[in-house]
Amino acid sequence: MNGQCDGGGNRYSSQIALGSDHPLRTHFLGVDDVPAGVCSIQTTPDTSPWIVCPRRLLALGREDPGVRKWQSYAEEKTLGFLSYPPKSRLGVWTEVKLKYEEAGKSFDYTFDYIVAPIGSTPVKSMSLQLGQSVQAVAKSLAIAGYSLAVRDGEDFVEDFPIGPPSLVEIMTSSTSGGNKKKRTTIAMAFEDSMLEKSHEAPGINYRQVWARMVSQLIVKSEVALAWGGKTIWVVQDNLVDYICKSTALDVRKFLSEKSDEVNMLSFSYGDINGKKEGIIDLVNSALYAGPMTTGTRSNKPSFQDMIRTPLTPSKDRLFSLLIRQRPKNIVFAPEQERNKTWKN
Repeated sequence: MNGQCDGGGNRYSSQIALGSDHPLRTHFLGVDDVPAGVCSIQTTPDTSPWIVCPRRLLALGREDPGVRKWQSYAEEKTLGFLSYPPKSRLGVWTEVKLKYEEAGKSFDYTFDYIVAPIGSTPVKSMSLQLGQSVQAVAKSLAIAGYSLAVRDGEDFVEDFPIGPPSLVEIMTSSTSGGNKKKRTTIAMAFEDSMLEKSHEAPGINYRQVWARMVSQLIVKSEVALAWGGKTIWVVQDNLVDYICKSTALDVRKFLSEKSDEVNMLSFSYGDINGKKEGIIDLVNSALYAGPMTTGTRSNKPSFQDMIRTPLTPSKDRLFSLLIRQRPKNIVFAPEQERNKTWKN
């Protein structure tokens, strides 16, 4: 990051208070607390680490593309698949929450990054589009820090979206909470590692990361398409492997050189065997792109397969478990039969 860690995706669980007698006090001079700078966790030796901090994959919105030495490749790949004209000036907005209700329906999502071409826009046209007065729109723009200019007697706002907005979503792994008695929380494992003690990190919460992704993948892809843009999901190859194993979606069938309705851009640590020091740049990438759904009558694969089971266990497998425990309770069905479709 070329700067002090802000905790990233673990910001609330990784903060370490440095009391006067804390053994790490001499490592971090002049500060009273410090986040554990943990971006990845290697669960077993000689396996690829799981990225647990979204900053490790990609951090837009802080410097110009290419400035961050270890993320220039990821930035170029991600921005390239948004397919804006070459050398377009792109604005980046971070952690934008969009929440509203309409006709009894609600929308409540936070976008990691919104990216859109920017330029000069008449304030008057914005007021007509938003249904607000020119004065109200100009005041809001000024408070937000936009630059306003007058040309030929008309007010303009600089660096405002003039093209279709797109979304960049970063999906990294979650961790299990860790055990304080065993010192397997992120903060404790970090402390022991810094003090060159034996340490064990928390585990990876596979199901939580999958649940987070499946609840947003289609929705956010639909939204960007409706805006005329695209959504790029930046993920790690470990997560792609897990999705392939645990759902009916074989992501690797969608390997592509161009974007589609749903886009997953995967990065990898590659072969880390023998590499113990220095920063490992994420230069191995693959784009998986395809349709959201092919309809209920089609057997062709689509990203909707992510919500389907990879296997359907037989009743015999279920009964092999039930023979080991008798019912906890016995209840009675209602006297009036509501449904006769079940079979013995």
